[in-house]
Amino acid sequence: MIFVRKAVFIDSIKYILFLSVIVFILTVSSSNMNYNWQWYRVPGYIFTYSADGSLEAGRLLKGLGVTVRISAISLVLAFIIGMITALLRLSSSFAARVVSRIYLELIRNTPLLIQLFVIYFVISPVFNISPFVSAILALSLFEGAYASEIIRGGINAIPKGQWESAYSLGMSSIDTYRYIILPQTFKQVLPPLTGQAVSLIKDSALVSTIAIFDLTMAGQAIISETFLTFEIWFTVALIYLLMTVSISTFVHYLEKRNSYAH
Repeated sequence: MIFVRKAVFIDSIKYILFLSVIVFILTVSSSNMNYNWQWYRVPGYIFTYSADGSLEAGRLLKGLGVTVRISAISLVLAFIIGMITALLRLSSSFAARVVSRIYLELIRNTPLLIQLFVIYFVISPVFNISPFVSAILALSLFEGAYASEIIRGGINAIPKGQWESAYSLGMSSIDTYRYIILPQTFKQVLPPLTGQAVSLIKDSALVSTIAIFDLTMAGQAIISETFLTFEIWFTVALIYLLMTVSISTFVHYLEKRNSYAH
């Protein structure tokens, strides 16, 4: 207990020192640039008042809603794609392994921005896909490729004795995966998958390049109108930071809860 309190105290000191350094750098930089900080204008772009006086979401908060929707749907699809691809890689079917390998090499060796442009400018006009769906498809395919390798590594890490024991009990391959292999795999790959979730949220900022009014696009629009460059970008960065830290904290809580349960 004393060790935990000491660790928390040390982390708190580090955090305070880090913030102090950031504040010092910003203060010196702003004085050298003669930049006129106008932080008082930022809250109006987060919350605003309607004509009847009720509080409603500002442009940054509306952009955040789009980012959250795109990220949430993409996370689910990326996990599904990653799971299917990992199972195809481990399949005894030669065709399944070839298809999954081509997908992985194609996605992992090309930039996400290029993939986004190809889907939006080349594929979406043919199939009449909206920019919103194009963004989700690009993010899901990109992150799903990396998630598949994480899941495949977790499956391969399961001792062969687990497989042999399941087969000796007469369990089919599907039941072995469902009841024996995958539950153990998820516990092992949860931290790296969390990292991929954080990466997906940050990568979602690229969808602003295809005219989606997400958080980044909202920030760009406000800056072009008000020239509050640093205030808006710092606010946008802080919002992204709060989202990613919230996910990491939640997963850390689940890990601790699971360790206490065992």
